[in-house]
Amino acid sequence: MQTQSRRKVVIVGAGFGGLTTAQSLAKADADITVVDRRNFHLFQPLLYQVATAGLNPSDIAWPVRSVLRNQANARVLLGEVTAVDKAAHDVVLDDGRRLPYDYLVLATGATHTYFGHDEWAPVAPGLKRIDDATLIRRRLLLAFERAENSDDPALRRALTTFVIVGGGPTGVEMAGAIAELAQHALASDFRSIDPRDTRIMLVEGAPRLLGAFPESLSEVARRELTRMGVEVHLNAQVIGCDARGVTLQKDRIDAHTIIWAAGVAASPAARWVGCPADRAGRALVAADLSVPGSPEIFVIGDTASVKTVQGAPVPGVAPAAKQAGQHVAACIRAEIRGKPRPAAFRYRNFGNLATIGRNSAIIHYGKLKMSGGLAWWLWSFAHIYFLIGMRNRTLVAIQWFWNYLSFSRGARLIVGSDATSNDKAIKTD
Repeated sequence: MQTQSRRKVVIVGAGFGGLTTAQSLAKADADITVVDRRNFHLFQPLLYQVATAGLNPSDIAWPVRSVLRNQANARVLLGEVTAVDKAAHDVVLDDGRRLPYDYLVLATGATHTYFGHDEWAPVAPGLKRIDDATLIRRRLLLAFERAENSDDPALRRALTTFVIVGGGPTGVEMAGAIAELAQHALASDFRSIDPRDTRIMLVEGAPRLLGAFPESLSEVARRELTRMGVEVHLNAQVIGCDARGVTLQKDRIDAHTIIWAAGVAASPAARWVGCPADRAGRALVAADLSVPGSPEIFVIGDTASVKTVQGAPVPGVAPAAKQAGQHVAACIRAEIRGKPRPAAFRYRNFGNLATIGRNSAIIHYGKLKMSGGLAWWLWSFAHIYFLIGMRNRTLVAIQWFWNYLSFSRGARLIVGSDATSNDKAIKTD
């Protein structure tokens, strides 16, 4: 039961940052409310596995209520925040409810951005939500089914051409996973087409892939993708997307399946609290992750623009969000006890990891640069470790081990509907 003396902490967003903040305040003399528009926590780094039929959605998502069920000072509310009333210290929800706060933590994440071309979204979905992953899975699998049903060689070629826009970790991982799906899991399933003839194109506007990694590891990724049959196009700017393909500055690619992995934009949290923001909409927070002029409000995770001690941007990865959540919780606990806040937030870099395909990944940690099979096993163990709950860790480990032995992908279900222009165009060909 809440009392007047207990501080009210409202956390908006149940991602890595928000959930870690809530859990780190388990013993604080405060009443915590976690608000999210979805009732589950999502492990976004493995969304591409759902999109390529390697895992089921339930393998990488967990109900927030079950995660916090044993935390007596925490409650969970399903709702969408639309504004923050700083003067009244209230969070405003879409149904008109108001949640009073003494401390507010905004961990609302980011979405994909089309750099001013939002009209491309229906034909080039990004990969930030479970709905995105199941939509992409549907389009991938339907493309093969429709190619099997067609007698037109040109249409078959367009249906089995897949374009991924963006050469960051998501784009690289998607390209490699689609190559494995086509060359192994689906290779013997069709009679009129050979999935091994699938054309996979990874388009990146920069001179190299994986810009956050050293150039030598970027080159390893490019070579490995090429070995797997992926066509890598660097310095290639996309100037148009439609239901039948992608237009580059000097080329046109006929493809009925386009996947967008080219950039992210922060949630509108910075606007809610009147905080300065960078070009991607990330809040320019103070050294302790609070909003300048409003020390009771914190912004963390993909929603915040934070620098390391060396002045480099803190990456939008799970470990960074969890560390930020722990730091904010420490600040709140200290003030509740009447003590000064800890020193400025310092990000501890545990390295960058990216997988390319079976037995192939890259790792960068300080002076250590690693690629190949050992890097892939380390990548796998690291991702299993960050999953929530022993059930999910066990299920994912078993599923990956079986896929490794059998080259299969068992989650190949075509479900849902796709009422987009892209889907309609394919149907009417």
